[in-house]
Amino acid sequence: QVQLVESGGGLVQPGGSLRLSCAASGFTFSNYAMSWYRQAPGKERELVARITSAGGSTNYADSVKGRFTISRDSAKNTVYLQMNSLKPEDTAVYYCYAEPIVKLAWRRNDYWGQGTQVTVSS
Repeated sequence: QVQLVESGGGLVQPGGSLRLSCAASGFTFSNYAMSWYRQAPGKERELVARITSAGGSTNYADSVKGRFTISRDSAKNTVYLQMNSLKPEDTAVYYCYAEPIVKLAWRRNDYWGQGTQVTVSS
């Protein structure tokens, strides 16, 4: 039923660009803030970027500010992460996360994607 499907990861050279996509289904997309997290080998999962449910506000980790851009398309129920000027330290598994405006007491209603690998290497 509920699905968050990431795509767009892969191998890229330092200085290159990638655009990640997260296609959402099975829930009301407009009622959720959407985020990208990443987890590198040996490190904890960290927040990369977040966009509010209406798309009116964004925030970014300091390490990616000025290089990454998060956006959402309500018609396609999809959130994107445009990644420019990539560095080797950006190498990680990137995860899409949906956070509801209202948390339910009787069932889980926040959702994680399975992740997509991004490798930045020459």
